[in-house]
Amino acid sequence: MTRVLNPTVVCLVLLVSMFGLPAVYANEVLMPEPYVQIEHPEWSRNAVLYQINTRQFTAEGTFKAATAELPRLKKLGVDILWLMPVQEIGEKNRKGKLGSPYSIRDYYSVNSEFGSLESLKTFIGKAHELGMYVILDWVANHTAWDNPMVESHPEWYKRDWKGNFHSPLWTDWADVITLDYTQPDLRRYMTDAMKYWVEEVGMDGFRCDVAGLVPLDFWNNVRAELDDIRPVFMLAEWETRDLHAHAFDASYAWSWHDALHDIAKGKADISALNGFHFNDENAWPREAMRLLFTSNHDKNAWDGTQTEAFGDALESAIVLSFVSRGIPMIYNG
Repeated sequence: MTRVLNPTVVCLVLLVSMFGLPAVYANEVLMPEPYVQIEHPEWSRNAVLYQINTRQFTAEGTFKAATAELPRLKKLGVDILWLMPVQEIGEKNRKGKLGSPYSIRDYYSVNSEFGSLESLKTFIGKAHELGMYVILDWVANHTAWDNPMVESHPEWYKRDWKGNFHSPLWTDWADVITLDYTQPDLRRYMTDAMKYWVEEVGMDGFRCDVAGLVPLDFWNNVRAELDDIRPVFMLAEWETRDLHAHAFDASYAWSWHDALHDIAKGKADISALNGFHFNDENAWPREAMRLLFTSNHDKNAWDGTQTEAFGDALESAIVLSFVSRGIPMIYNG
Protein backbone atom coordinates (compact mmCIF):
# COMPACT_ATOMS: atom_id res chain seq x y z
CA MET A 1 0.00 0.00 0.00
CA THR A 2 1.39 3.39 -0.97
CA ARG A 3 1.41 6.02 1.86
CA VAL A 4 0.49 9.55 0.81
CA LEU A 5 2.45 12.21 2.74
CA ASN A 6 0.74 15.36 3.94
CA PRO A 7 2.19 18.18 1.77
CA THR A 8 2.08 20.66 4.68
CA VAL A 9 4.21 18.39 6.84
CA VAL A 10 6.66 17.90 3.96
CA CYS A 11 7.04 21.66 3.50
CA LEU A 12 7.67 22.19 7.22
CA VAL A 13 10.33 19.47 7.29
CA LEU A 14 12.06 20.98 4.26
CA LEU A 15 12.03 24.48 5.79
CA VAL A 16 13.52 23.24 9.04
CA SER A 17 16.26 21.29 7.24
CA MET A 18 17.08 24.07 4.80
CA PHE A 19 16.99 27.11 7.06
CA GLY A 20 17.58 25.70 10.49
CA LEU A 21 14.20 26.88 11.78
CA PRO A 22 13.50 25.86 15.37
CA ALA A 23 11.24 22.94 16.05
CA VAL A 24 7.74 23.77 17.25
CA TYR A 25 7.15 22.46 20.74
CA ALA A 26 3.71 21.39 21.81
CA ASN A 27 4.57 22.53 25.33
CA GLU A 28 5.35 26.27 25.17
CA VAL A 29 6.76 26.15 28.69
CA LEU A 30 9.92 24.64 27.20
CA MET A 31 10.51 27.60 24.94
CA PRO A 32 13.31 29.87 26.24
CA GLU A 33 12.54 33.46 27.21
CA PRO A 34 15.00 36.33 27.68
CA TYR A 35 15.73 36.99 31.35
CA VAL A 36 15.67 40.76 30.87
CA GLN A 37 12.11 41.72 29.98
CA ILE A 38 12.55 45.50 29.78
CA GLU A 39 13.53 47.49 26.72
CA HIS A 40 16.63 49.62 27.19
CA PRO A 41 16.24 53.14 25.77
CA GLU A 42 18.10 53.27 22.49
CA TRP A 43 20.10 56.27 23.71
CA SER A 44 21.43 54.28 26.67
CA ARG A 45 23.25 51.72 24.54
CA ASN A 46 26.99 52.40 24.33
CA ALA A 47 26.49 55.44 26.54
CA VAL A 48 29.04 57.23 28.73
CA LEU A 49 27.66 58.30 32.10
CA TYR A 50 28.83 61.34 34.09
CA GLN A 51 28.05 61.89 37.77
CA ILE A 52 27.51 65.50 38.87
CA ASN A 53 27.89 66.36 42.54
CA THR A 54 26.24 69.76 42.17
CA ARG A 55 27.68 71.16 45.38
CA GLN A 56 31.25 70.47 44.24
CA PHE A 57 30.98 70.45 40.44
CA THR A 58 31.50 74.21 40.05
CA ALA A 59 32.84 76.99 42.28
CA GLU A 60 29.28 78.34 42.62
CA GLY A 61 27.71 74.93 43.28
CA THR A 62 24.54 75.80 41.36
CA PHE A 63 22.45 74.48 38.46
CA LYS A 64 23.10 77.71 36.57
CA ALA A 65 26.87 77.30 36.80
CA ALA A 66 26.57 73.62 35.88
CA THR A 67 24.54 74.53 32.80
CA ALA A 68 27.47 76.54 31.47
CA GLU A 69 29.64 73.42 31.65
CA LEU A 70 27.35 71.25 29.51
CA PRO A 71 29.01 72.03 26.14
CA ARG A 72 32.33 70.89 27.64
CA LEU A 73 30.78 67.62 28.82
CA LYS A 74 29.20 67.05 25.42
CA LYS A 75 32.60 67.55 23.77
CA LEU A 76 34.06 65.10 26.28
CA GLY A 77 31.69 62.46 24.91
CA VAL A 78 29.17 62.26 27.74
CA ASP A 79 25.70 60.87 26.97
CA ILE A 80 23.93 60.56 30.34
CA LEU A 81 24.22 63.01 33.24
CA TRP A 82 23.50 61.72 36.73
CA LEU A 83 22.52 64.47 39.18
CA MET A 84 22.92 63.68 42.87
CA PRO A 85 19.77 64.42 44.93
CA VAL A 86 18.46 67.92 44.33
CA GLN A 87 15.76 68.05 47.03
CA GLU A 88 15.73 69.92 50.33
CA ILE A 89 17.96 68.36 52.99
CA GLY A 90 16.66 67.54 56.47
CA GLU A 91 17.79 69.59 59.45
CA LYS A 92 16.99 67.24 62.33
CA ASN A 93 20.01 65.06 63.17
CA ARG A 94 21.79 66.64 60.20
CA LYS A 95 25.36 65.55 59.51
CA GLY A 96 27.65 68.57 59.35
CA LYS A 97 26.63 72.12 58.55
CA LEU A 98 25.29 71.45 55.05
CA GLY A 99 23.94 67.94 55.58
CA SER A 100 23.85 64.95 53.27
CA PRO A 101 21.81 65.26 50.06
CA TYR A 102 20.66 61.70 50.73
CA SER A 103 18.60 62.92 53.70
CA ILE A 104 15.47 63.98 51.83
CA ARG A 105 13.12 66.40 53.55
CA ASP A 106 10.60 66.75 50.72
CA TYR A 107 10.61 64.59 47.58
CA TYR A 108 8.89 67.30 45.51
CA SER A 109 11.21 70.14 46.52
CA VAL A 110 14.40 71.71 45.14
CA ASN A 111 17.28 72.64 47.43
CA SER A 112 17.66 76.43 47.19
CA GLU A 113 21.41 75.99 47.76
CA PHE A 114 21.56 74.72 44.17
CA GLY A 115 19.00 77.06 42.63
CA SER A 116 15.33 76.97 41.73
CA LEU A 117 13.09 74.50 39.94
CA GLU A 118 13.25 76.75 36.88
CA SER A 119 17.05 76.80 36.85
CA LEU A 120 17.01 73.01 37.13
CA LYS A 121 14.61 72.79 34.18
CA THR A 122 16.93 75.09 32.24
CA PHE A 123 19.81 72.71 32.96
CA ILE A 124 17.78 69.72 31.75
CA GLY A 125 16.56 71.60 28.67
CA LYS A 126 20.11 72.57 27.69
CA ALA A 127 21.28 68.99 28.16
CA HIS A 128 18.49 67.75 25.91
CA GLU A 129 19.32 70.42 23.35
CA LEU A 130 22.89 69.08 23.23
CA GLY A 131 21.68 65.49 22.82
CA MET A 132 22.35 64.40 26.41
CA TYR A 133 19.99 62.86 28.97
CA VAL A 134 19.58 63.51 32.69
CA ILE A 135 18.82 61.04 35.47
CA LEU A 136 18.08 61.97 39.09
CA ASP A 137 19.50 60.28 42.17
CA TRP A 138 16.52 58.82 44.02
CA VAL A 139 16.52 57.87 47.72
CA ALA A 140 13.59 55.50 48.24
CA ASN A 141 14.72 53.53 51.29
CA HIS A 142 14.72 56.30 53.90
CA THR A 143 13.95 59.97 54.54
CA ALA A 144 15.13 62.77 56.79
CA TRP A 145 13.78 62.74 60.35
CA ASP A 146 11.87 65.96 59.65
CA ASN A 147 10.24 64.87 56.40
CA PRO A 148 6.54 65.89 56.73
CA MET A 149 5.55 62.25 56.18
CA VAL A 150 6.84 61.45 59.68
CA GLU A 151 3.92 63.46 61.07
CA SER A 152 1.31 62.87 58.37
CA HIS A 153 1.99 59.16 57.83
CA PRO A 154 3.97 57.67 60.73
CA GLU A 155 2.74 54.24 59.66
CA TRP A 156 4.94 54.52 56.59
CA TYR A 157 8.08 54.08 58.72
CA LYS A 158 9.64 51.02 60.32
CA ARG A 159 9.94 50.84 64.10
CA ASP A 160 12.21 48.98 66.48
CA TRP A 161 11.09 46.69 69.31
CA LYS A 162 10.48 49.74 71.48
CA GLY A 163 8.16 51.26 68.87
CA ASN A 164 10.64 53.96 67.83
CA PHE A 165 11.68 55.01 64.34
CA HIS A 166 15.16 53.85 63.40
CA SER A 167 17.89 54.41 60.84
CA PRO A 168 18.77 51.64 58.37
CA LEU A 169 20.07 48.73 60.43
CA TRP A 170 23.81 48.17 60.77
CA THR A 171 24.67 51.63 59.41
CA ASP A 172 25.81 54.94 60.85
CA TRP A 173 23.21 56.83 58.82
CA ALA A 174 21.87 58.65 61.87
CA ASP A 175 20.41 61.49 59.80
CA VAL A 176 17.72 59.31 58.17
CA ILE A 177 14.95 56.86 59.16
CA THR A 178 13.78 53.77 57.30
CA LEU A 179 10.56 53.54 55.28
CA ASP A 180 8.22 50.53 55.46
CA TYR A 181 7.32 49.15 52.04
CA THR A 182 4.67 46.81 53.39
CA GLN A 183 2.46 49.92 53.22
CA PRO A 184 0.64 50.15 49.85
CA ASP A 185 -0.05 53.87 50.26
CA LEU A 186 3.68 54.57 50.67
CA ARG A 187 4.33 52.69 47.45
CA ARG A 188 1.73 54.81 45.66
CA TYR A 189 3.20 58.04 47.05
CA MET A 190 6.77 57.14 46.09
CA THR A 191 5.75 56.00 42.62
CA ASP A 192 3.81 59.20 41.98
CA ALA A 193 6.73 61.31 43.20
CA MET A 194 9.08 59.61 40.73
CA LYS A 195 6.54 60.07 37.93
CA TYR A 196 6.35 63.79 38.77
CA TRP A 197 10.09 64.26 38.12
CA VAL A 198 9.76 62.56 34.74
CA GLU A 199 6.47 64.11 33.60
CA GLU A 200 6.72 67.61 35.04
CA VAL A 201 10.46 68.28 35.41
CA GLY A 202 11.85 66.37 32.43
CA MET A 203 14.11 63.75 34.02
CA ASP A 204 14.99 60.78 31.81
CA GLY A 205 15.30 58.20 34.58
CA PHE A 206 16.86 57.56 37.95
CA ARG A 207 19.95 56.34 39.76
CA CYS A 208 18.43 54.54 42.75
CA ASP A 209 20.30 54.72 46.03
CA VAL A 210 20.83 51.40 47.89
CA ALA A 211 18.31 49.83 45.53
CA GLY A 212 18.65 46.38 47.08
CA LEU A 213 17.21 47.59 50.38
CA VAL A 214 13.87 48.35 48.71
CA PRO A 215 11.57 45.45 47.70
CA LEU A 216 12.09 44.33 44.12
CA ASP A 217 8.39 44.22 43.31
CA PHE A 218 8.20 47.95 44.06
CA TRP A 219 10.92 48.69 41.52
CA ASN A 220 9.29 46.39 38.95
CA ASN A 221 6.03 48.33 39.17
CA VAL A 222 7.76 51.71 39.14
CA ARG A 223 9.60 50.83 35.94
CA ALA A 224 6.37 49.80 34.25
CA GLU A 225 4.60 53.03 35.23
CA LEU A 226 7.54 55.20 34.19
CA ASP A 227 7.85 53.46 30.83
CA ASP A 228 4.16 54.24 30.24
CA ILE A 229 5.19 57.91 30.26
CA ARG A 230 8.24 57.47 28.02
CA PRO A 231 11.32 55.22 27.89
CA VAL A 232 13.51 55.78 30.96
CA PHE A 233 16.94 54.63 32.08
CA MET A 234 17.24 53.07 35.54
CA LEU A 235 20.56 52.55 37.35
CA ALA A 236 20.69 50.56 40.59
CA GLU A 237 23.27 51.21 43.26
CA TRP A 238 23.48 47.50 43.98
CA GLU A 239 25.08 44.43 42.47
CA THR A 240 22.38 41.78 42.04
CA ARG A 241 21.29 40.24 38.76
CA ASP A 242 17.62 39.96 39.77
CA LEU A 243 17.23 43.72 39.59
CA HIS A 244 17.63 43.56 35.82
CA ALA A 245 14.69 41.37 34.85
CA HIS A 246 11.89 43.92 35.08
CA ALA A 247 13.27 47.08 36.68
CA PHE A 248 16.85 48.23 36.03
CA ASP A 249 18.90 48.71 32.89
CA ALA A 250 22.19 48.94 34.77
CA SER A 251 23.70 48.12 38.15
CA TYR A 252 26.95 48.88 39.95
CA ALA A 253 29.99 46.71 39.26
CA TRP A 254 31.44 47.17 42.75
CA SER A 255 33.39 43.92 42.43
CA TRP A 256 35.10 45.19 39.24
CA HIS A 257 36.22 48.36 41.01
CA ASP A 258 37.44 46.52 44.09
CA ALA A 259 39.42 43.97 42.07
CA LEU A 260 41.07 46.69 40.00
CA HIS A 261 41.87 48.70 43.13
CA ASP A 262 43.60 45.69 44.70
CA ILE A 263 45.66 45.25 41.54
CA ALA A 264 46.65 48.92 41.52
CA LYS A 265 47.72 48.72 45.17
CA GLY A 266 49.79 45.58 44.61
CA LYS A 267 47.49 43.44 46.75
CA ALA A 268 46.58 41.20 43.79
CA ASP A 269 47.66 40.45 40.25
CA ILE A 270 45.56 40.75 37.09
CA SER A 271 43.87 37.43 37.82
CA ALA A 272 41.81 39.28 40.47
CA LEU A 273 39.53 40.37 37.62
CA ASN A 274 38.82 36.75 36.69
CA GLY A 275 36.08 36.45 39.28
CA PHE A 276 34.19 39.46 37.98
CA HIS A 277 34.43 38.43 34.35
CA PHE A 278 33.56 34.80 35.12
CA ASN A 279 30.32 35.86 36.81
CA ASP A 280 29.57 38.58 34.29
CA GLU A 281 29.94 36.26 31.30
CA ASN A 282 28.39 33.13 32.80
CA ALA A 283 25.88 34.10 35.48
CA TRP A 284 24.62 37.55 34.54
CA PRO A 285 22.12 38.10 31.71
CA ARG A 286 23.70 39.40 28.54
CA GLU A 287 21.38 42.41 28.42
CA ALA A 288 22.32 43.53 31.94
CA MET A 289 24.45 46.67 31.83
CA ARG A 290 27.26 46.94 34.42
CA LEU A 291 28.48 50.34 35.61
CA LEU A 292 32.29 50.56 35.54
CA PHE A 293 34.00 53.36 37.45
CA THR A 294 37.24 54.43 39.09
CA SER A 295 35.51 56.86 41.46
CA ASN A 296 32.14 58.10 42.66
CA HIS A 297 30.94 60.37 45.46
CA ASP A 298 31.17 57.60 48.07
CA LYS A 299 34.66 56.48 47.10
CA ASN A 300 35.83 60.08 46.85
CA ALA A 301 34.44 60.97 50.28
CA TRP A 302 35.52 57.93 52.26
CA ASP A 303 38.44 56.32 50.42
CA GLY A 304 40.14 59.29 48.73
CA THR A 305 40.39 60.62 45.20
CA GLN A 306 40.83 58.28 42.26
CA THR A 307 44.45 59.41 42.02
CA GLU A 308 45.00 58.37 45.62
CA ALA A 309 43.14 55.12 45.05
CA PHE A 310 44.86 54.00 41.84
CA GLY A 311 48.14 55.93 41.76
CA ASP A 312 50.20 55.28 38.65
CA ALA A 313 47.61 52.75 37.47
CA LEU A 314 44.83 55.35 37.18
CA GLU A 315 45.07 55.99 33.44
CA SER A 316 45.14 52.27 32.70
CA ALA A 317 42.14 51.74 34.98
CA ILE A 318 40.18 54.49 33.23
CA VAL A 319 40.98 53.00 29.81
CA LEU A 320 39.88 49.57 31.03
CA SER A 321 36.57 51.00 32.24
CA PHE A 322 35.89 52.25 28.70
CA VAL A 323 37.00 49.23 26.69
CA SER A 324 35.45 46.57 28.94
CA ARG A 325 31.85 45.43 28.52
CA GLY A 326 29.66 47.79 30.50
CA ILE A 327 28.86 51.48 30.96
CA PRO A 328 31.86 53.69 31.82
CA MET A 329 31.27 56.44 34.36
CA ILE A 330 33.20 59.65 35.01
CA TYR A 331 32.85 61.38 38.38
CA ASN A 332 32.72 65.18 38.61
CA GLY A 333 35.84 65.74 36.49
